[in-house]
Amino acid sequence: MRYWLMKSEPSDVSIDDLAAMPDQTVAWYGIRNYQARNFMRDQMEVGDKVLFYHSSCAEPGVAGLAVVSKKAYPDETQFDPGNKYYDAKATRESPRWMNVDVKLARKTRLVSIKELRNHPELASMRILQKGNRLSITPVDPKEYNFILGLL
Repeated sequence: MRYWLMKSEPSDVSIDDLAAMPDQTVAWYGIRNYQARNFMRDQMEVGDKVLFYHSSCAEPGVAGLAVVSKKAYPDETQFDPGNKYYDAKATRESPRWMNVDVKLARKTRLVSIKELRNHPELASMRILQKGNRLSITPVDPKEYNFILGLL
């Protein structure tokens, strides 16, 4: 089993939106970074644990826990010319972008990025590194368990 931090903008899909979705599950669509795509395509497995992270908002931070519920498959948004995530180079025969399904485990209190930075045990987390803009990053099991203790 692996552990991940997955960023979502609350204006797009918040933890509350996820809780209101059918089966409390969402396709993690719109990833347009090759490294993040490769994490989903090559490493994520059903049952992997996820820190659901609110980003690009007034108070970014871990807002809940989720689990990968479906292995990677082609992201449908890449094929839709009317979608902001459309990719003219993608074809059904050779899709460029993938997503996984993520299911809510539970909503938690918000553990802000400021709070995360206050713990030396989390100093090596990718989300806390300068210049890290990846929307999906691996999380060390010790870091994941430490964060669970904060919730």
